[in-house]
Order: sequence, then C-alpha cells, then structure tokens
Amino acid sequence: MNWGWEFTSDAQKQLLKLSKPDQKRIILKLDYFMASEDPLTFSQKMLNSQIGSYRFRVGDYRIIFDLEDDLIVVVAVGHRKDIYR
Repeated sequence: MNWGWEFTSDAQKQLLKLSKPDQKRIILKLDYFMASEDPLTFSQKMLNSQIGSYRFRVGDYRIIFDLEDDLIVVVAVGHRKDIYR
C-alpha cells in the first residue's frame, strides 16, 4: 500500500514556526515513515486525545495525525512540552 501525507493549514503554520533544521528533520522523518510498508508501526495511538488519533515522535517534537484510508493527515506539530496543551 502506498501511503501519503498532508498537513492541515494549522499544522503547516505550526511547522513553519519551527527552525529550518527542525522543519527539515520532521519532513525527512515523515518521508522515511511513508517509505515503510506500514508507517503505523512507528506511531503510538493517542488515548483520550482531543487533537488527533496517533502520534509520531521525532526527537523532542511530536507529529499528531489522523488517518483517512492510506493518507496521514497531520493536524498538529510541536515540541513535546507544548503539543498536548
């Protein structure tokens, strides 16, 4: 199955607020996850979350996302100390 990803407008704004090296690291990691047979093996299901169903960990940053068939829709990106607030 070919997986794809896209950002919501809010998530894209959050990504652009990060430093250029952090932005690049997050995009490269998303590409790495999508290249695997099942990117969900790298994720954790979020319990009692209001912002998304799953999360990826990229260093100190978290990528919060929902699934739509074979499309990962990133709904939030941020530092781990801020993302869950």
